[in-house]
Amino acid sequence: MIHTLQNASLNILLADDDADDRYFFEKALNELSIVTKFISVSDGAKLMDYLSKNSENLPDIISLDFNMPRKNGLECVKEIKRNENLKHIPVIMCSTSLGDQIIDVLYSMGAHYYLHKCSFQEQIKCIQNILNMLMENPMQPSKDKFILNLQEV
Repeated sequence: MIHTLQNASLNILLADDDADDRYFFEKALNELSIVTKFISVSDGAKLMDYLSKNSENLPDIISLDFNMPRKNGLECVKEIKRNENLKHIPVIMCSTSLGDQIIDVLYSMGAHYYLHKCSFQEQIKCIQNILNMLMENPMQPSKDKFILNLQEV
């Protein structure tokens, strides 16, 4: 279950193979009004390994890059949402581009939001917006709210 604003912090796990994207995501989290604990891994296989080894301390939210080596974001969403111990964790998909078919598949598999990778300042606003929405309601939103862009922030 997602922590409320009264709790100490949100545990956020990012899986992204791009070191710069991991750095800027963490930097964006540090700019937010919400206190977060940040963990990152560099690919989907490491993500699934981390989740299996840390079942007592699972993240509140997982952010996944779609295109990663060894195991991509789509494969990770499938595994997360099929696992009884993990399926409750909201998943945010991030990518520079995805086609409508993949977006439909990600939504139907249970991903909560799709965020197009954007500039640092836009990223801060988008992440703040997503975290606020998830703290208000951790359930998967309706399909029309799945894709987020700056105009909705």
